Amino acid sequence: MEASSAMAARSLLSPPHTLRRPLGQPEPFSPPSATLRARSSQPLFFSNNRTPAPVVGSKRGRLVARCAVDGVVTTEVDAPIEKRFPPFPAVMDINQIRSILPHRFPFLLVDRVIEYTPGVTAVGIKNVTINDNFFPGHFPDRPIMPGVLMVEAMAQVGGLVMLQPEVGGSRENFFFAGIDKVRFRKPVIAGDTLVMRMTLVKLQKRFGIAKMEGKAYVGGEVVCEGEFLMATGSGSE
Repeated sequence: MEASSAMAARSLLSPPHTLRRPLGQPEPFSPPSATLRARSSQPLFFSNNRTPAPVVGSKRGRLVARCAVDGVVTTEVDAPIEKRFPPFPAVMDINQIRSILPHRFPFLLVDRVIEYTPGVTAVGIKNVTINDNFFPGHFPDRPIMPGVLMVEAMAQVGGLVMLQPEVGGSRENFFFAGIDKVRFRKPVIAGDTLVMRMTLVKLQKRFGIAKMEGKAYVGGEVVCEGEFLMATGSGSE
């Protein structure tokens, strides 16, 4: 009789609609903070009458999430696509690039650098447009960026690493000494943003020779990759 009374008392003390997350299930999705917010007094379900239970859904292609904070409901909607476009903040702008590389129009193929670790790696960007001077001839009916120019653009990003003081690159120019294992995975067309990472693998500072590995991406997919052997010099050696 006493045991039955104790069980009844516990059942009265426990909330009848307690929501529990199964073991191993991840926390509910929380949308990005860079969103548009609106407030409402719409009621929500609660877990243990203390923790708000988020409601996540979609409406007309937009992600909507609601959770109660101090009795007020906050609705978050993803920002429009034009506000979510990757900003790619520059750590080297075109003027800084021109102060390092000897290349000039129409053969300067790096627009900005978005990541740079001295003497180690650099990530550069080439914005490919239909106004690039190689498109009228390659090809008139199907404009594709020539593979050799993709390799050249990657080498220029590598040059930004080689010609920095951290690598001892105080000479005037750098040259191809060899390329190996180059693969072209996908064509690059007008409108693409070519993102190129070049990483220094080995440096023989005495001879001014460096081995580098590079990959180029469009939309997160590899379009070109290879190994580069480059040398620095004054141009008269």
